[in-house]
Amino acid sequence: MEDLLRNDERIDQLMQYDLKIIQSPTVFSFSLDAVLLGDFAQVPRHDRANIMDLCSGNGAIALMLSQKTKSLVTGVEIQERLIDMANRSIRLNRLESKVNMIHTDVNEIKNWIRHDSVDVVTCNPPYFKHTKESAKNPNQHLAIARHELYLNLQELMKATAFLLKTKGKAYFVHRPERFLEILDAMREVNLVPKRVRFVYPKEHKEANMLLIEGIKNGKETGFTVLPPLYVFDQQDEYLPEVRRMIYGSNRKES
Repeated sequence: MEDLLRNDERIDQLMQYDLKIIQSPTVFSFSLDAVLLGDFAQVPRHDRANIMDLCSGNGAIALMLSQKTKSLVTGVEIQERLIDMANRSIRLNRLESKVNMIHTDVNEIKNWIRHDSVDVVTCNPPYFKHTKESAKNPNQHLAIARHELYLNLQELMKATAFLLKTKGKAYFVHRPERFLEILDAMREVNLVPKRVRFVYPKEHKEANMLLIEGIKNGKETGFTVLPPLYVFDQQDEYLPEVRRMIYGSNRKES
């Protein structure tokens, strides 16, 4: 197992799915937002769907989704180092037949995948706008993952709409302060918002994440705001719903 690790990498376990995922604090580590998106996204259980995870990083969400479906899951990532980490995690979990990675810019995905051919798209995108004034992480790997250096919100929605079949579903995790911008960007490309759930660190705090589902060329009616998701109790312990997402229904936090 150790020969799969390089430099400062480690192996973390995502117990709900019994997955081992290679992480690096100086390159990329998935966090709670990825776990929440992996749980929120609904994928067909059968083996005939085309499922894609954009901005896939080290492949954590693609690996999670592979445990919820018999279909192939394809991750798309621009950073070569992260593709390498993802491919080693895929081998570590013996999921070569279930998860595939594509090394490309999301803006170039049309050169890899046919128009209107995907059933489900997920994405945990860069959250922060790229401006001359915005402070960016000096670590280039982390800056690319967190800031819209190579992919902005409008480009993400355009690529998602290109990929999805009519009635195909998209799932995103993002920041509440960009909620209205997200809705506008989705509707501009006929991704009709259908469900949103706001995530709060704990009760009486402001939301710090949102999960949103859209349907390509869906009906404009039926938008639903789901009950709030609280992460921690007042003792800073995971609440039961989040604990289940991380550890599984039959496991307890260690």
